[in-house]
Amino acid sequence: MGKILALLLLAAMVVHLIKPLNLPGLRKRGDFWKIAVVAIAVMMVATLIRM
Repeated sequence: MGKILALLLLAAMVVHLIKPLNLPGLRKRGDFWKIAVVAIAVMMVATLIRM
């Protein structure tokens, strides 16, 4: 589950760099770091749930 989630978030970052997603807060290519912050938070929650 964790690896699949990581791959999906990584794919979202790559797609956003190629063509911005036009979601609120993700309108510029430079906003891909926001996806990375969400990815870190989601991974932390997934790790806490597994414990």
